Amino acid sequence: MSITQADTSAPIVPNVDHAGQEAAELLETLAERRFFFRRTVENLDAEQAASRPTVSELTLAGLVKHVSAMEEQWVRFIVEGTEAVALPEGWEDDPGFWQDGWRLLDGETLESTLAGWAAVAERTEQIVRELPDLDFSHPLPPAPWFRPGTTWSARRVLLHLIGEISQHSGHADILRESLDGQKTMG
Repeated sequence: MSITQADTSAPIVPNVDHAGQEAAELLETLAERRFFFRRTVENLDAEQAASRPTVSELTLAGLVKHVSAMEEQWVRFIVEGTEAVALPEGWEDDPGFWQDGWRLLDGETLESTLAGWAAVAERTEQIVRELPDLDFSHPLPPAPWFRPGTTWSARRVLLHLIGEISQHSGHADILRESLDGQKTMG
């Protein structure tokens, strides 16, 4: 089965109830980033989605899985706080800690992963629409990549999601072009 053009309809401008125009613009930008990423993986078969056309370990399906899980985790941070993004004890000693988040496991497909991401996106927009404002904040947990004592607001999380999806969309563009020459834009 392949992903068809109908699966990647244009982004919908979210209806923001409480958090205002800024939230609406950030959600619209996030929806656009998702749209272009999804376009990159259109019309792939299972073999292409799981292939590694470069020396990187990255696959198109793995990138979709990662951005979906990452978005879900960061939105949980907005709602639940620090523990939602805390690293489990012993993660540094587990060389495989990150691997399963970057590849499809038994029973997972590109289609199911894209459907999961669509559900995550819907939840993201629902949560942000219900926030009283984007200043709602939590401290970040200890991690080598966070400055100690740093706090992120919902606004900062949305900016992070936009940046993360954009960065991995670039990775996806390179992989897709390596596979069959298709370019997301151009």
